Amino acid sequence: MKLSVEFPSVAYREGPGAVARMARAIEQIGYDHIDVFDHVVMGYPIAGRAAGPYTPTMPILEALMTLSHLAAVTSRVTLGTEVLVLPQRHPTLVAKQVSTLDTLSGGRVRLGVGVGWQESEYEALGEDFRTRGARMDEAIRLLRAYWSDARVDFDGPHYPVTAIAMEPKPPQGRRLPIWIGGMSEPAWRRVGSLGDGWLASRVEDAAGARRALDAIRRHAEAAGRDPATIGLQSMVAPPPRDAEGKRFYAEHDRVVARVAELEKLGFGWAALNATAVFQAGARSVDAMIDALGTLHGKIRAAVG
Repeated sequence: MKLSVEFPSVAYREGPGAVARMARAIEQIGYDHIDVFDHVVMGYPIAGRAAGPYTPTMPILEALMTLSHLAAVTSRVTLGTEVLVLPQRHPTLVAKQVSTLDTLSGGRVRLGVGVGWQESEYEALGEDFRTRGARMDEAIRLLRAYWSDARVDFDGPHYPVTAIAMEPKPPQGRRLPIWIGGMSEPAWRRVGSLGDGWLASRVEDAAGARRALDAIRRHAEAAGRDPATIGLQSMVAPPPRDAEGKRFYAEHDRVVARVAELEKLGFGWAALNATAVFQAGARSVDAMIDALGTLHGKIRAAVG
């Protein structure tokens, strides 16, 4: 079982040195991967705009900039996004940013992408919310072209490219993994047909997991792909929305039991949410590091 940590932006409150210290500690504890959460802006609820799942003033460091900082202070742990809202950005720029990150990190990048849910964020960035699914599919194909082709010619309706070069290529080239998030039939189709893995955030029971995994398998086979080559990661628990949710990471036996359950369901990766660890009572970088260290030891003892 591979273990990932979703990095806590809240660490910035103790300064950039604390952000670096948190990343180094996650690596030294023995975690396999660090993911960074993504939102550029958050909309306040107003007339015609419902409240979202997060408070609009929640601190969120920009994902790719944060990963570049973490890459500079780590050497083994792999680095990714969970998830980058890809259709909010032009894929040519994303291709360059991720290629550079992979180059400077020594080939340690896994890009996690999703279509997002927040229409106001798309509006703030000048992108069309209604076409995000079609643009997502096209953008994934274009990223791989930039990472592998010496000359890029891409005949897409949203992102046409003619006779363009992008260098240097990332060390992983076209094999740089693109994992896809989402809990819907379109997301599962995208995972099965285009993705290197699925990033699940809301697997709440075995029946829901089986439905999703069956759909991914069906779409992979329809695309002529081997479903066994598609990686599977789940958050250990959804982001907390109430007092009960915030207690979860303080009760280590529940966390360990959940990781073991995910392994039985077929997930090869489990992700611990360090921001939720903070919300559960570990209110400093040192406290989060201590909690993550204890959890890592208990999980490894239980599931290997």
